[in-house]
Amino acid sequence: MDGHYIRKVLNGDTEAFSYLVTTYKHMAFSIAISVLKDEFLAEEAVQNAFISAFRNLYGFHQQAKFSTWFYRIVTNESLMLLRKSKREPVTFTSDYDDEIADDSPVISMQQQEKQHLVNQGLQLLPPNESLALRLFYLEEESIKNVCDITGWTASNTKVILHRARKNLGQVINQLSKTA
Repeated sequence: MDGHYIRKVLNGDTEAFSYLVTTYKHMAFSIAISVLKDEFLAEEAVQNAFISAFRNLYGFHQQAKFSTWFYRIVTNESLMLLRKSKREPVTFTSDYDDEIADDSPVISMQQQEKQHLVNQGLQLLPPNESLALRLFYLEEESIKNVCDITGWTASNTKVILHRARKNLGQVINQLSKTA
């Protein structure tokens, strides 16, 4: 499906790019926030990534999926902004108003608390660990796709995932003790 819209954009129908924006904006933001830990910088990185993808779409030869190619651009833009900002990542807490479809308010609260702890934990991890966990577990990307998106080797990805799981467990334990 992406190929159809890519061809339309390359043939001059720039409005067709809106399909790609709509399809990939949420995951792009998720990747950017994993690296940058700042909502406004993440939005900037995503915007820059879409502009870069649009300008370089002719260079996409469909050897990989568009999503993999684009998420690599998002990752690179995010890392570039992180280097430019040269400041400590800002941690923030978000109130998640998403209602979980469940009859039991207690179970719903427990699920929200767990989700909040995981999101808080991801915010406190180093960018590469947060990104690896988000891509592999939350977005269910394969090791190969994580490698394609990040530029890491398979063994490096596995090491980062191992460290990230361990560190996230420690962070969540600490957060749950203070709560």
